[in-house]
Amino acid sequence: MIALDDIDRRLLRLLVEDSGQGAGALGRRVGLSQPAAWRRIKRLQDSGVLAGHRLDLDLAQLGFGVTVFLGVKITTRGRLSVEDFERAVSAIPEVQSVEHILGLYDYRLRVTARDIADFERVLRRRIMTLPGVANVDANVMLSEERLPGPLG
Repeated sequence: MIALDDIDRRLLRLLVEDSGQGAGALGRRVGLSQPAAWRRIKRLQDSGVLAGHRLDLDLAQLGFGVTVFLGVKITTRGRLSVEDFERAVSAIPEVQSVEHILGLYDYRLRVTARDIADFERVLRRRIMTLPGVANVDANVMLSEERLPGPLG
């Protein structure tokens, strides 16, 4: 774990808001020169605190108006069925994230679809036919608010 000071935390908050900002703009906002801000950002990247850059797509603008969270229970807990399930579910383009969880379900999936009929097709033809799937519970997302996380 890397030690962070107040300036590091401010830089991280700014990068969470918009990761495309350059070191010069970030430095001006936190009271550093461009080279000093760049060195701090580089240190955060090298330490693994900044693990990459993500691009957020507006899925509705791309024609994907429905997001559904699925709780998936698999039949066996054997290593082979878990690996088979993970490999197969990762190949489905509508599945945006796969989370192996502890609790009522074994996995939580985030699935996008054009509409409910498209989601039903994905569910019946792709997800329900995956190896080891025993039970699926669906929750349709109504709205989403992004929060800044623990740095807030």
